[in-house]
Amino acid sequence: MAYPQAALAAQVSAALTTEFGPDYADADPLIRPSSFADLQSNVALSLAKRLGQQPREVAARIAARIADAPMCERAEVSGPGFINVTLSGEWISGEVTAQLADDRLGVPAAANPQRVVVDYSAPNVAKEMHVGHLRTTVVGDAFVRALEYLGHQVIRANHIGDWGTNFGMLLEHLLDVGEEAARADLAAGDINAFYQAAKVKFDADPAFADRSRRRVVALQAGEPETLRLWQMLVSDSRLYYNAIYTKLRVTLTDADLAPESFYNPMLESVCADLEAAGVARMDEGALCAFPPGFTGRDGRPLPLILRKSDGGYGYGTTDMAAIRYRVTELGADRITYVVGSEQAQHLAMVFTVARQAGWLPDRVRAEHAAIGMVTGTDRKRFRSRSGASVKLIDLINEAVSRAEEVIKDRYDEPELRAQIAEAVGIGALKYADLSVARESSYVLDFDRMLALNGNTGPYLQYATARIRSIFGRAELAPSDAAGPIDPAEPAERALALRLLGFGAAITEAVATAEPHKLAGFLFEVASDFTAFYEQCPVLKAGDPAVRQSRLAIAALTLRVLLTGLGLLGIPVPDRM
Repeated sequence: MAYPQAALAAQVSAALTTEFGPDYADADPLIRPSSFADLQSNVALSLAKRLGQQPREVAARIAARIADAPMCERAEVSGPGFINVTLSGEWISGEVTAQLADDRLGVPAAANPQRVVVDYSAPNVAKEMHVGHLRTTVVGDAFVRALEYLGHQVIRANHIGDWGTNFGMLLEHLLDVGEEAARADLAAGDINAFYQAAKVKFDADPAFADRSRRRVVALQAGEPETLRLWQMLVSDSRLYYNAIYTKLRVTLTDADLAPESFYNPMLESVCADLEAAGVARMDEGALCAFPPGFTGRDGRPLPLILRKSDGGYGYGTTDMAAIRYRVTELGADRITYVVGSEQAQHLAMVFTVARQAGWLPDRVRAEHAAIGMVTGTDRKRFRSRSGASVKLIDLINEAVSRAEEVIKDRYDEPELRAQIAEAVGIGALKYADLSVARESSYVLDFDRMLALNGNTGPYLQYATARIRSIFGRAELAPSDAAGPIDPAEPAERALALRLLGFGAAITEAVATAEPHKLAGFLFEVASDFTAFYEQCPVLKAGDPAVRQSRLAIAALTLRVLLTGLGLLGIPVPDRM
């Protein structure tokens, strides 16, 4: 099985070697869809300059070479030197029939599997997860699913904020209200109220502030009772996060926690080693690294502060410890940080300092998979009417509630209606996020994301339900559909060619850490299936062989959609 564009690129490269010699085999075949055929190669336009020949002459020589390939029905030159290629129907049939028979749907495993650390979600203890956490959580989770599907070994790293000076005031507030009352608040998800009450007291009550500072010292010193209270706070918050993860159907578990506190014992040696290596130096009482190429508005070198003048450590120090640990202890080949775009400069500085120190060798790919904002219709950060950050749990519940309103007239059974509403609501919320380029901001619009048409989760879910209904009427299981698939009509030919691109869509999404590329591919599959469904009768096809072929391509489409949506973490109800 071969992705059509990749297969044609291989044919063009072979033609270049044969026709012009091995020195030209590295030319980009420049394959793209064509309005006049199935595919087009524009390689002759750029290659002609290197050869000192006319583009059409070069194109004609290449076309003559590839025209005899089994995958080509014909190759024609048009315009200034475009090569338009019509693929052989027999080749398409063979490839898509093989895809149907393949358990992996034609998706090859990675040739060189890597160990990949993916840092994502990262909520803070004793703080609500808000709408901003939606993107880092669902984009990161879709990315790790796709990585694993290709055979990479993935280490999920949920770098939760569970350490720092704030915990002094949180622990003192816990003692003031009592352990049971505090646990009840946290278990109920009323986390913001707990944090805000502690902050109000810290700002208004000097005695409480002094107690809080002393509590921080006790925490950092490992005083047993303080550690017990801290662990209780962390554990109760964890219950809340896990409830969110369960609702969102993400794969993070307690085993994936990589909290700030884990790296705390390493911070002193991080600072000492960086200073000894000459990468960090004292500046105005603080230990700082000054990575080259980073300056402030005043033009002065920008510091990465490792140890503050009061002896405390910042999150930059923790990030340095984490990157060293992930390379030296976890053996990472690739480290991907799925965090907000506002962290771009900080992470770039961390990567630079880590490479200066030799902790991040050239063989390791470190990248920031930047995440844009979720906005309201005013294009500003999405907030409640009061201007506060929107709790993620409220956003989830709102999506499910609105989905139930949309489908309320379709199902009489309350339990079934609730199940479908949850799948549709969660799917709509996640797909609205995953269908957008991760670094771009997008407008959160419930009406649009819940629509049954357009590039939405419900549209894709409905496509799977429609295919299942075909097999229900045929009294067949989709798994019973067998080839050969013979896509003779234009709409089924277009669908077949699209399905052959499944492996390329996953591979590209993984290569760039951009799940929206897979989401876009699945939308195109669903759209092509809709055109096929409208133009090519399946159950009413007069010829039994045509009926069998169309049932088979419908079954293949269902498997591709279900597998792809599964990689995105989108739930799919059996009925809609």
